[in-house]
Amino acid sequence: QAPSAGGKEQGRVPEMLDYSPNYISIPSMYITWKSITEIARELRSTPTSSEKKLWGVLRRRQLKGYKFLRQKPFVHEQIQNNRYFYIADFYCAELKLVIEVDGKVHEFQKACDYQRDLVLNDLGLRVLRIKNEELKDMDGVISRILVFLEE
Repeated sequence: QAPSAGGKEQGRVPEMLDYSPNYISIPSMYITWKSITEIARELRSTPTSSEKKLWGVLRRRQLKGYKFLRQKPFVHEQIQNNRYFYIADFYCAELKLVIEVDGKVHEFQKACDYQRDLVLNDLGLRVLRIKNEELKDMDGVISRILVFLEE
């Protein structure tokens, strides 16, 4: 199955999506902010266990008072009738920080993740990738996030 936003399984988002290694495209007759919001809402309602674990630390301003959102969409380009967007696992507007939780599938799509990071960087965002395995040491993950914020 092709990966979708945030590396989720294809079955977790509407069938109308056209998958590509670098972006999600929905024909303009389907795409509206409401459609993108609905996709993000669906992803929020079915988080991975790793996303749940990290969200437990980021939610309710628990990390140094910063507000994080889950499954935040970013439209980065529109070409003719297509809009291209990514949905970040976690996002803090104040820090312009995206945190991505990477499962095993990301071992096979490093080029796609690199391209995604470049696009998000071009939008003025910093990207921190955390592997699922790292979440076994939550104190280490929190320290890593805090060090990243100081860079």
